[in-house]
Amino acid sequence: MRMRLQAEPFDPGAESNSFLARAKGAGASVTFTGLVRSTPDDPVEELTLEHYPELAQRQLEKLASEAVARFGLIDADIIHRFGTLRPGEPIVQVMTLAPHRHSAFEGASFIMDTLKTDAPFWKKERRADGEDWVEARASDDEAAARWWD
Repeated sequence: MRMRLQAEPFDPGAESNSFLARAKGAGASVTFTGLVRSTPDDPVEELTLEHYPELAQRQLEKLASEAVARFGLIDADIIHRFGTLRPGEPIVQVMTLAPHRHSAFEGASFIMDTLKTDAPFWKKERRADGEDWVEARASDDEAAARWWD
């Protein structure tokens, strides 16, 4: 398992290929890449992502370990950026390897759903008319809660 927090951009395809090179014994791999979102009706110029480095690293390691144990994953990697990003840039990538597809999908979903609520990251969006901190969403809490019921 590898967890990386970084300000620098990453190449999702290269990261996925590197992860797949370690796929000994796997029957399935799932890769999720989250992008900085901006829509025509609500354009975002920049996203600034702040974090608590030591706690964030520990939380990502904990989530990946939990996913490996819970879903029988062979491996799991998480890359998460911080700093100032532009729309369309990759912000997070979660990759899982498992003997079968169901476990790979479930493990990746678990990591993303719980990462959104449990990891210490704070987002500030800048638009043409100013900046705002992104509020927690009830839908994220509901997605994470389903794993603990």
